[in-house]
Amino acid sequence: MPAWLGQRMTRLGAVLCEAIVLEYGRAELLRRLSHPFWFQSFGAVMGMDWHSSGITTSVIGALKRGLAPLSGELGIHVCGGRGRHSRATPDELHAVGMRTGLDGAALARTSRLVAKVDSAAVQDGFDLYLHGFIVADDGQWVVIQQGMDGARRQARRYHWLSDGLESFVDAPHAAIDGPGQGRIVNLADRRAAAARAAQIALLQAEGATRLTRTLQTLEGVAAPVSPPASGDLFATAVAQPHLSLPDHHDVRPADIVLRRLHGALAAAAEAGPRDFAELLEVPGVGARTVQALATVAEVVHGTPCRFSDPARFSLAHGGKDGHPFPVPTQVLDRTIGVLKHAVTRARLGNEDRLAALRRLDAQARALEANADGPSLLAFLEQERRDAHRYGGRSVSGWASAPDAVPDLHAAQDVA
Repeated sequence: MPAWLGQRMTRLGAVLCEAIVLEYGRAELLRRLSHPFWFQSFGAVMGMDWHSSGITTSVIGALKRGLAPLSGELGIHVCGGRGRHSRATPDELHAVGMRTGLDGAALARTSRLVAKVDSAAVQDGFDLYLHGFIVADDGQWVVIQQGMDGARRQARRYHWLSDGLESFVDAPHAAIDGPGQGRIVNLADRRAAAARAAQIALLQAEGATRLTRTLQTLEGVAAPVSPPASGDLFATAVAQPHLSLPDHHDVRPADIVLRRLHGALAAAAEAGPRDFAELLEVPGVGARTVQALATVAEVVHGTPCRFSDPARFSLAHGGKDGHPFPVPTQVLDRTIGVLKHAVTRARLGNEDRLAALRRLDAQARALEANADGPSLLAFLEQERRDAHRYGGRSVSGWASAPDAVPDLHAAQDVA
């Protein structure tokens, strides 16, 4: 993660979380973080590679840095992270308990148990390497973990939410996000209750010595293989919304819902860059920033069904790898400025700026049914042409001006 983007992700992630807490409360922020589609969209709108497993590491890291100074005010504490940071989670939760009065020891036990479930009870070929634990002052929490299958070069993300959690070993996940691999060993599945009970009964009734002798007797004997019966338990699994991201870096028409893009563009055009700048009192806000804000506003106000195409959210601020286009740093900075201004005023009791973002989101939804606009390829081509005008930057460097290309935004002096 380059420093120039990591610092911006920290600021944007923090102010988006502030806006959500102000508008909907801490519980809603935790609920959204537990939703894999929203989480991927959240990372994409901040300029991280839209399809990458790195979104998980980057978002957790950005929130940990950005929300730490606000933890006393927001009542949200981000612990854990990748590698050695994940192993420090119990100590960090103990520290949170000391500051807030929560039972830090109980939170630490929860952290260890959640990690154990996804590494031992769920055996799917993915080795955990990231553990993020986000807890609120009222004791509610969300856990986001990620595992890696090195041979396949694929990742799988596991989401947990305390709200509604009845058992750590009986269908406890809010979501598990990753490529399907057929049948796996999942003792945390509700249909595995009989298997869990049988394991406990075996240990209690026979003891370790008898169990060892039995295993030795069975050693080398192949287990019988029977075709699945018509009443196969796995055939009764309820299909869940599935998010499996592709290997390709570029954003393709099949990756987004085009009418939603057209709705955002139409709403930005109708808001008018001049009127919107006066409304928000942020100098330099132009049409391109309002266009980004229409997408960012959806991250704050959108319902779950709106995040089925997380690639679309990368169209707000591009991606650090240059896909779908270089990050327009000037636009990203002005987006952060607008949101910071709106949140600061809302803290003082004046919510008109946050209300303006809410109206922008509502307008985009209302217009998308009939709005027309460019094809995705035409939109991306224009963004790449304009990248140098907006401080476009990727891991390869700054965007260069194209040679003798007509400037369709020549009338705009600001982003």
